[in-house]
Amino acid sequence: MEAIHQHSSIHSVYNTLKAVFVIVPIVAGLDKFTNILTDWSQYLNSTLLHMLPFSAGTFMMVVGVIEIAAGVLVFLKPRIGGMVVAAWLTLIAVTLLVDWKFADVAVRDLVMAISAFSMAKLAGDYDHR
Repeated sequence: MEAIHQHSSIHSVYNTLKAVFVIVPIVAGLDKFTNILTDWSQYLNSTLLHMLPFSAGTFMMVVGVIEIAAGVLVFLKPRIGGMVVAAWLTLIAVTLLVDWKFADVAVRDLVMAISAFSMAKLAGDYDHR
């Protein structure tokens, strides 16, 4: 009986993480077009900003499209999508750490990357699509 309860608990954690990594990237991606939650361009690495052939706002819209796609990928293929989100969040964290301006956000993104990776690993056991 305990094994069934443990399986149910782990499945519940998996479903929660999957929902988070579908919803959060889509919401963050959509907000790149509206800047309601924050001015996303402030997080752009200053070195990268100078290398862009277009504005920071345009770059953030491209990022938004990628994030929306990542959220949809988690919904459709959670194992692959979770790995993509984990890599994406790690990349964001690294770019934030280079400037050391938003180290707190970088640490948060690394924790989220670990969570996305964990969700992706659980997907192999709990998502049979």
